[in-house]
Amino acid sequence: MPSISSNKPYRVGRSRTGLGLFATQPIKKGTRIIRYFGPLLDSKKKDEDAIENKYLFELTNRWTIDGSIRENVARYINHACRPNAESDVKPRKRKVFIRAIKNIEPGEEINYDYGTDYFKAYLKPIGCKCDACEKKRKKKRAEARAERARLKAKEEKKAQRKAEKRAEKKAKAREEVRAKGTTASKAKKANGKAKRLNGHRLVV
Repeated sequence: MPSISSNKPYRVGRSRTGLGLFATQPIKKGTRIIRYFGPLLDSKKKDEDAIENKYLFELTNRWTIDGSIRENVARYINHACRPNAESDVKPRKRKVFIRAIKNIEPGEEINYDYGTDYFKAYLKPIGCKCDACEKKRKKKRAEARAERARLKAKEEKKAQRKAEKRAEKKAKAREEVRAKGTTASKAKKANGKAKRLNGHRLVV
């Protein structure tokens, strides 16, 4: 397995969630990128077991690394649901390395999965902002927009059909009125003609 590069193939930079760790040169799959380190906390000691922060990395049921110290640059690595690295835990040596599980290109952000417990405690309440989750949200928003557009078009088509039916009904009613008027007029004329015949006004 490749070891950690002496010239540090990473840098801290601005990320979507604040700060993140980015590759400055190609990192091959399997490379140990950086060590996650800090004071070891013993859960059997009440004062150490009471320490709480977002950078605690549990090694075993007893030992936990407090990675909140500034020197621990690995603490800037953000979570991703589809990461390009993973935590390589060595419980007996009480060490943790972040190892690439994909080829990482320069400029690409380095990330790994923080695990279910961390996700539920810190990320789920505010919504995960990793690329995979952002893509899912964008897809859902696009689908929702498409569905709203479909329903709107359906309603407009329905309204148009109703308007057309009303127009047809009105046109039919007008036609019936005209037809009745024509029939009444003819009847009136016929009636007037009959009266003239009865009055002997017929001229041959």
